[in-house]
Amino acid sequence: MTISSRFAVGIHILTLLELNKEINTSETIAGSVNTNPAVIRKIIGMLKKADLVEVHPGKAGAKLKKGLADITLLDVYQAVEVVSENELFSLHEHPNPDCFVGRNIQQTIEPIFISAQLAMEQVLLNVTLEDVVREIDNK
Repeated sequence: MTISSRFAVGIHILTLLELNKEINTSETIAGSVNTNPAVIRKIIGMLKKADLVEVHPGKAGAKLKKGLADITLLDVYQAVEVVSENELFSLHEHPNPDCFVGRNIQQTIEPIFISAQLAMEQVLLNVTLEDVVREIDNK
């Protein structure tokens, strides 16, 4: 299993909104992402709810609501509801309480999992959409 592709698609959408100065309809964006426009509309709705984009009813297209340097990848990650807080890693349910490993495994590995998620989120906090756009421009 992997993190939902909504995260990568969210970054793709925001980057395209910055770099493509044409009207960015869900159909246009879907063409770049190579997916269905309904998927794009759903993710744009999540980004709008997180106050990262604005969409004007009656006008085709969306645009960034914040500056590139003000949008971190953690903002995008949280906006598209990838995982809940401290739930990146799932614990298996109902280990055998009669087994000394089963009885203790969850409370042993859960803090490790939480630390790993926090470390990943710290990395995402330190990368902005500006960094992504700059890297695309360099290519």
